[in-house]
Amino acid sequence: MLYVCTMRASELLHPRPEGLYCPPGDFFIDPVRPVGRALVTHGHSDHARSGHGAVLATRETLDIMRLRYGDPFAGGTQAAALRETIEVNGVKVTFHPAGHVLGSAQIAVEHGGLRIVASGDYKRQADATCVPFEPVPCDVFITEATFGLPVFRHPPDREETARLLRSVAQFPERAHVVGAYALGKAQRVIRLLRDCGYEKPIYIHGALETLSAYYQSQGIDLGELRPATVDKADRDEFAGAIIVGPPTAFADRWARRFPDPISCFASGWMRIRQRARQGGVELPLILSDHADWDELTGTIRETGAGEIWVTHGREEALVRWCELAGIAARPLHLVGYEDEGD
Repeated sequence: MLYVCTMRASELLHPRPEGLYCPPGDFFIDPVRPVGRALVTHGHSDHARSGHGAVLATRETLDIMRLRYGDPFAGGTQAAALRETIEVNGVKVTFHPAGHVLGSAQIAVEHGGLRIVASGDYKRQADATCVPFEPVPCDVFITEATFGLPVFRHPPDREETARLLRSVAQFPERAHVVGAYALGKAQRVIRLLRDCGYEKPIYIHGALETLSAYYQSQGIDLGELRPATVDKADRDEFAGAIIVGPPTAFADRWARRFPDPISCFASGWMRIRQRARQGGVELPLILSDHADWDELTGTIRETGAGEIWVTHGREEALVRWCELAGIAARPLHLVGYEDEGD
């Protein structure tokens, strides 16, 4: 233990149908239904929902919620600066960088000599569009496990970006249509292309425009972006172009309007080739905004936590790894969390 504890971990945080609940602070972390007070780790819709009485989150996460849900999206809001401790009904809470998307944070909860860190979603690869993850020493670490199986080991993101650029050079007459989630993944893909030397305009689906403009307003340079609107007169303009859109756009006729499109999808799930084939993905790109197996296990060790709680993902395998490593662990079985930012 890092501190002299006067309470059990389950007395400080425990699962309820609404989400993780802190009885002494009377707040929830990433609740899945409206509650009186919510602490929100990041702006993805499975973690950040509207209708709460009060929301405490980073300024960027509050901005993203406002863009997605309109204003007001909650009864009241308060911005939390990274690494700055705030007291909520006598419980100390501190937001630390999670490296998942812009504004994402882990939340450290301290009371009675006990510190629990709720990771939210996180990744360990470098990402120019958000503040990198910082390990936080704690007694209990609550980790996600989206890719909590040994098969998931993400390659370097620049290698995957280079594969995309080689395909663009090889097929100059075809459009490359890249599926990427609207918040975080799309902007990361665009920035990776820029960092790898791609200077041409990148075309984006209308669903990405607002969030991409917000990223740019926060000093994240995405280069020249143009709307990916197609009609018969300018269809040939997209030959050799890169178009980025949300995965849902591939289910309609939008993606098929481009000249002989090569379907690409940026996701950690592209490690499973059968999943790529089933989705009709011609060029799978293994790019994830979640930690892979080695990063999950390495992060657990870095925190020095004596107990691990595992949530939303492949819980059982990571719990078993902890047990074999001599670390107490248990699954939380929280429901209502999807893989929007994978």
